[in-house]
Amino acid sequence: MNQAEPTPSAPLAPGLYLVATPIGNDADLSPRARDVLTRADAILAEDTRRAGLFFKRLLIERARPGFFSLHEHNETGRIPQVLDMLVQGQSVALISDAGTPVLADPGYRLVRTCREAGLRVTSVPGPSAPAVALSACGLPPAPYTFLGFLPRQKGQAKKLLSRHAATGATLIFFERKDRLTATLSLAAEVLGDREFALCRELTKVYEEFILGRLGRLSEVKLEVLGEVTVVIGPEPVAGAPALADAEADLEKVLAAVMAEEKARGGKPREVARRVALRVPGMSVKDVYERLGHIS
Repeated sequence: MNQAEPTPSAPLAPGLYLVATPIGNDADLSPRARDVLTRADAILAEDTRRAGLFFKRLLIERARPGFFSLHEHNETGRIPQVLDMLVQGQSVALISDAGTPVLADPGYRLVRTCREAGLRVTSVPGPSAPAVALSACGLPPAPYTFLGFLPRQKGQAKKLLSRHAATGATLIFFERKDRLTATLSLAAEVLGDREFALCRELTKVYEEFILGRLGRLSEVKLEVLGEVTVVIGPEPVAGAPALADAEADLEKVLAAVMAEEKARGGKPREVARRVALRVPGMSVKDVYERLGHIS
């Protein structure tokens, strides 16, 4: 016999709840997340004003007040207060401005302290920009390494990228639009010519995946709007045969992708872009000119 679900008015079990919130599409808030946010004794939020607007927009009605800020500048000072609430048997929900808490957002020190104190920590999973970007961009999904936000100083960013250059993993990180060109140029310098994807406005109306190669940045439009999640593919396997080593191989790739794109209703320019990503040394223009020879 299945255990009965608690009624909405029943208190939550004591503990810290890490609640994932939508990254762009409000419909992605899960029923469980809504329930926890409704019934928790207190809400910890990066920005309490934004959190209040979010609750209002999604019609989340709380029986108890209690919004507290928890951000990078006050996390350490907030921890004793939260621990005291948990010890007293209260339930506390932690949310970030968007997505899954703790990942590139405040909360790690709080979670670690709760674990060390033997207090309950529960994740209420849901939207996560790195997961959305990695699953939908078409680059190798595993292994992967999430780097959060790269350091602002060029030297530190270079050191971080260098440390992960030879791991064989796909790299994922967040970047601000005004730093995108400089960061990708640095990545090209450190990592070499690898495939990359700029994933912007994820789950929103104008969601877009811009694919390219670090060695051919001039072919990609880098002046983008919105929040950007960058995915950079792994280092090419040494000794692996290049698709463009022989004319016959190139023609096979072109023919295969053309057939695939025709089935999907793709246009020649899109076919050229996709093939160029798979053929080292070929530009979109080169491939586009060859498409006329593929039936």
